[in-house]
Amino acid sequence: MPFTSLGLDPRILQAVKEAGYTDPTPIQAAAIPAILTGRDLIGIAQTGTGKTAAFTLPLLTRMAQEPLASPRRTRALILAPTRELAVQIEENVRAYAKHLPLTVATVFGGVGERPQINALRAGTDLIIACPGRLMDLLGQGHGDFNGIQSLILDEADRMLDMGFLPSIRRIIRGLPRQRQTLLFSATLSKEIESLTGEFQNRPEIIQIGRRSNPAETVSQWVYEVPTHLKPGLLGHLLENPALTSVLVFTRTKHGADRIARRLDSLHIPCGTLHSNRSQNQRLKALNDFRRGALRVLVATDIAARGIDVDGISHVVNYDFPPHPEDYVHRIGRTGRAQAIGDAISFVSSEDTGALRDLERFIGRPIPRQKAEAFDLTAPAPPRALDSPSRPTQRPPQRRGQAQGPRPPAARSADSRPAPHDPSIYPRHQDPRRRQQQPARREPRTS
Repeated sequence: MPFTSLGLDPRILQAVKEAGYTDPTPIQAAAIPAILTGRDLIGIAQTGTGKTAAFTLPLLTRMAQEPLASPRRTRALILAPTRELAVQIEENVRAYAKHLPLTVATVFGGVGERPQINALRAGTDLIIACPGRLMDLLGQGHGDFNGIQSLILDEADRMLDMGFLPSIRRIIRGLPRQRQTLLFSATLSKEIESLTGEFQNRPEIIQIGRRSNPAETVSQWVYEVPTHLKPGLLGHLLENPALTSVLVFTRTKHGADRIARRLDSLHIPCGTLHSNRSQNQRLKALNDFRRGALRVLVATDIAARGIDVDGISHVVNYDFPPHPEDYVHRIGRTGRAQAIGDAISFVSSEDTGALRDLERFIGRPIPRQKAEAFDLTAPAPPRALDSPSRPTQRPPQRRGQAQGPRPPAARSADSRPAPHDPSIYPRHQDPRRRQQQPARREPRTS
């Protein structure tokens, strides 16, 4: 079934052809005609199967063919959990709407507010936003959403997991009741699905493949390794030239920086992607990784739903994800669009419970591997990369130095998470929340 049979606007079909696409993916073939009817929809498909185009193509067609209700009013709103994903959606929208007279803008944290305020005031046709920054600007009186005809929640489960539900509710209360609402995700738990009754009207559910299963084209295996040997094992695996484009996931942003410094010392081109990086730094790292200038990109889970890079050969779970859903999204960064990919997970003794939960979730065991010529019995060095130990004595302070390292009893400033900004990184990854609330499911740093 070619795109030409789906009922899309001819100008959009021209843009799709210029982008090099001829046939839709299964989620696109199923969702596009349903969305064009105007009804609400829930779309569930594995990562890398083309969900963004599945909702942007029919959305743009409806915007192109329906008369403008009122000038200077926003007509469509797309909500996304992270700025990386918002930027990815914007790139897709601009590519497919290149022959349409539509205006598009993004709203997210980490950058200046003024251009975003101007876009809201101007009544930009399509706004792509993270809920946190959008709520801030709406609270300041910017934007008129009375003309909204379509609302899309992309990665809806992640936004709700990240604590955006109150913000989403407040945003939706300010939208017209007569609208089309779409929810898309790679995973959608029954608990999250039950909440869609608040936002949608008898939605059609389109599910491609098994709801909880990782991409079938991704080979997966586990290395059981002591925590202190993870840095050495990562360096050892990267000696293999087959690991050409590697995305490494770590639990904390400071851990990501430590890994990057280690790889730099091994002369392995490496970048980082986490919430302590500015928007320009994050975009540069992602673009350098995309064009092959960086062999390795080390990221926290903030990026798990926003990286759209073709040709990632391997995903490495340096820190094992505590949520099975996070694992699914992490490894979905490779094997995209039916390409072949590999997912490697480092599992230490403290991860065995999470590994069992994951294997139950996906319905099969993950094979164990042993790295050839790598000694798993080596003792921990005095200052291992992941060692939590601190110096027993305070180093001498230089003359004129404003502040030296703190004594062992105090936490150093760089170990504290940055203040929470939901539009930048997940609140559920703040380590302080885990210490105070041990019943929560996962560490809280990104």
